[in-house]
Amino acid sequence: MTQNMETDPFNVSMRKFLKQVGVTSQQAIEKAVEQNGLRGQGRLTVRAVITSEAAGLNHVVEGEIDLG
Repeated sequence: MTQNMETDPFNVSMRKFLKQVGVTSQQAIEKAVEQNGLRGQGRLTVRAVITSEAAGLNHVVEGEIDLG
């Protein structure tokens, strides 16, 4: 019997990790923006790096956030 994506342990675990990354990253960015008085100051360049030595992974995502 095959497992679907909702019950596959790998996919469930990955979604849980990515949710944690998203929530905690948003909180950290919001805190940094507030502490540094950056609201309304154009755009903020950000970079996220996900690494795994065991998997030989070094994934970088870069982007900009409009500060309003």
